[in-house]
Amino acid sequence: MEEIKKCNNLKELRKEIDKIDEEIVKLIAKRSRYVKQAAKFKESVEEIKSQERIDDVLNHVRHLAVSLGISPNLVADLFKTIIDKMVEMEIEEFKNGGAY
Repeated sequence: MEEIKKCNNLKELRKEIDKIDEEIVKLIAKRSRYVKQAAKFKESVEEIKSQERIDDVLNHVRHLAVSLGISPNLVADLFKTIIDKMVEMEIEEFKNGGAY
């Protein structure tokens, strides 16, 4: 597990959390660009909604969470929301001809 900075006060700690939040948002944006790109490789909306792929992703992040010492349920819940929204986005991209 990655070591974290030892903060000396609440202001410093919040600054570190804000930096992490910025990185999370950047990674979500990067993931969304790949999801949009994936639409051009799909042949149907059903393929976009692949429950097998969703289950694979959720199992992967749950195991990763356990290995990092955080709640697998928390991580899975976050990813369910991310996946739901990105599936909607990918369907829209698909309907637009995968123009990304």
